[in-house]
Amino acid sequence: MHETPPRLEPPIVLSVIVPVLHEAATINEHVDHVKKTAATMTSVSLEIVIVDPAGDTLAALADRHADVVRAQSRSGRARQMNAGAEAASGEILLFLHADTRLPDGGLQLVADTLGPAVAAARLGEGADGLSEAGAFTLAFADGGLVLKLFALGGGLRNRLTRTPYGDQAQFFTARLFRELGGYPDIPLMEDVAIMHALNRTGRRPAILPASVRTSTRRYREQGVLYAGVRNNILRLLYGVGVPAHKLATHYRRKGARA
Repeated sequence: MHETPPRLEPPIVLSVIVPVLHEAATINEHVDHVKKTAATMTSVSLEIVIVDPAGDTLAALADRHADVVRAQSRSGRARQMNAGAEAASGEILLFLHADTRLPDGGLQLVADTLGPAVAAARLGEGADGLSEAGAFTLAFADGGLVLKLFALGGGLRNRLTRTPYGDQAQFFTARLFRELGGYPDIPLMEDVAIMHALNRTGRRPAILPASVRTSTRRYREQGVLYAGVRNNILRLLYGVGVPAHKLATHYRRKGARA
């Protein structure tokens, strides 16, 4: 359990970075969700950055979201998230997939977890022993027993290996993210690769007990059992050294989203 840190002045700026591709139909609801999650935050200022290589999602943003930072990049989730980090002004960067929802109070939990490291950075001090990165617990928004077992097994493995997925809403202090060089420019497994890089520094991500809820649409589009087994095999192959660009061919074979 982390201790609630003292409130900082000026407030911590927390940037939520959302990489999107053809999400015009859902983007306004997603931004509403993030703002609602932030409504109860104290001494934390929210910034939302949307990175859209196609432009149709940004064009669909409602006037009520005029405060959202708009960014563009070449396509590819890693490139989009790195472009979002470049456009962000936050001391904490949280990367939220367009089909993942945060738990109630989730952003305050992130600020409380990384707040001591942010305070140290403001003083020009190191963050020895302080949490500088993390993620939430993996869960799906709906689905039957098979998906619950996938989430349970994946979550257990990720806790043991300290390599949470991007679907778990990874977050970092901006200082650490830059130190790591951002996400590697690979077409798949960028979320695993950055956690490997973090672990090689001797630091470990905090995995919060609160769960995000990720949509099962990709699983249902491709078949729940097929997608779940395939994802686990690809993760295993990446772990033994198969390059990400070769794995990406198999990942997209049945029309998976980028």
